[in-house]
Amino acid sequence: MAFIAGIDIGSKTTKAVVVDEQRRIRGTSLIKTRPDFPGVAKEALEKAVADAGGNPEDVKYVAATGLGRYNIPFRDLQITEITCAARGAAYLYPNTKCVLDVGGQSTRAIKLREGGKVKEFKSNDKCAAGSGGFLERAAHYLEIRLDQLGPLSMEADKPTTISSICAVLAESEIINHVNEGQSLQNIIRGIHNSLASRSKGLLSRVGLDGEVTFVGGVARQSGMVAALKEAINSPVNVDKDPDLVTALGAALLALQRYQKLGSPASKAHLN
Repeated sequence: MAFIAGIDIGSKTTKAVVVDEQRRIRGTSLIKTRPDFPGVAKEALEKAVADAGGNPEDVKYVAATGLGRYNIPFRDLQITEITCAARGAAYLYPNTKCVLDVGGQSTRAIKLREGGKVKEFKSNDKCAAGSGGFLERAAHYLEIRLDQLGPLSMEADKPTTISSICAVLAESEIINHVNEGQSLQNIIRGIHNSLASRSKGLLSRVGLDGEVTFVGGVARQSGMVAALKEAINSPVNVDKDPDLVTALGAALLALQRYQKLGSPASKAHLN
């Protein structure tokens, strides 16, 4: 049994996906990112291999992506998260034309070529009001759990307006809405609408056209997905595990390299 792995070390979570030589997903894992990048990468890989029902020696090749990709000593390959997100999205949704990746620290819009290759990309160049981290701060201020944002947003009947592009000023707007007695539901949908509007701007800059695949942890929030669909008026694909898509892309690219090299003798990845 030969397993090929992709590990994505993000600012909030670390993800691992294991595939076999037929490009089938065999195991996955998601754990909280810690400062010990080598340790957290090893733990994520171990959990994914266990989920696949395999053994450590089954891992033949490993690709690393994300902000901590250079700090994984047992990697065979390191790839940008933009390239990986594009490949993972195209694998899951072959008709994808654009990918929107909203992470804890950044938002990226990616235009695809044939075969899931990157044609062009843009990242948010403003402050945290354009990324998923703003949602975490908003949830903390509103004293609700992060996983409550999506369902509450879907209950909104008159969303508020959050217009500031600066996180600090946007938080002041939220405070004002709370003081005015606006409902949590309408405030949260206003936050989602704000982030969706910024996302639309990035997608428009790369050439919004056809199906969009939404990846990253923020895509788990139903209210954000609804806000994005309304903002861009285009089909939006969301996988059941959108935060694993980039790690999946890393695994698929690693498999491509592994097979191109003629299935080289593997080194120890989990010892």
